[in-house]
Amino acid sequence: MEVLKIDSLSKRYGQVQALDNLNLVVKKGQIMGILGPNGSGKTTTLGIILGVLKQQAGTYTWFENQYGDNHRYHIGSILETPNFFPYLNADKNLDIVRQTKQLDKQHFDEVLEFVKLKERRKSPFSSYSLGMKQRLAIAATLIGNPEVVIFDEPTNGLDPEGIAEVRQTLKDVADQGKTVIMASHMLDEVEKICSHVTIIKRGKLLASGPVGSILSDDITIEIGAKNLELLARELESYPMITSIHHTTNLIECTADKELDIVELNKSLLNKGMGVNHLVARKKKLEEEFLEITNKA
Repeated sequence: MEVLKIDSLSKRYGQVQALDNLNLVVKKGQIMGILGPNGSGKTTTLGIILGVLKQQAGTYTWFENQYGDNHRYHIGSILETPNFFPYLNADKNLDIVRQTKQLDKQHFDEVLEFVKLKERRKSPFSSYSLGMKQRLAIAATLIGNPEVVIFDEPTNGLDPEGIAEVRQTLKDVADQGKTVIMASHMLDEVEKICSHVTIIKRGKLLASGPVGSILSDDITIEIGAKNLELLARELESYPMITSIHHTTNLIECTADKELDIVELNKSLLNKGMGVNHLVARKKKLEEEFLEITNKA
């Protein structure tokens, strides 16, 4: 099922083209990361599909239109900074969210247990750490058991401990079978949490698909030797090595996944090249992201 379909969405702020003919499909059960540098149009996209902003052109459809204008009752979202009353505790803040969603009166034991805030439920929001505030915001998205949850930069401004806490909570949300849409410029978070990724820059779609398809099968090889210039010339003769560039003390190559680095090491040794460093690894999303966005 197509949970969300975006078709040729465009939005301009004065001279700035925030979205430029953007197309995207999110299917049920996906954890979609919308990835792009600051100012790429991520928050604008979320604002439009949540009905907060109005597009200049294009359309979007939720749940294949099966809920009509009531689709928003099946969506939980955090857009930009979580907003709660600082002097109210978790229960009272969540109850305001419950009333906004026009839901029957309820207790919040389960959702506060889920985000690990049950023991602090009676503390005022102002006393929470940034990570706790973000986890309460995640709890708010879950009120009413929505089918889709949307998060905008959920780990922004958090310290490493807070990032780890929020990351685990997002994984737990996804494990419930909900469709998750997450906008972020934190590549590491998208790679660790998301099943699918959409990369945008200046409002244009650059790539979209499963994280595994965005990440190429090529491997990155780091090689060190006393004479890097001679090593680079030698590596140019290997057809499975597709690119070579120097770092400070090493040479970094992109190579076909079939390249046998043990055989490469033997070959270089047989030619008198004393290799003092040799590491092979799969490309990270960060490397692919930089390659894709630098070409745009």
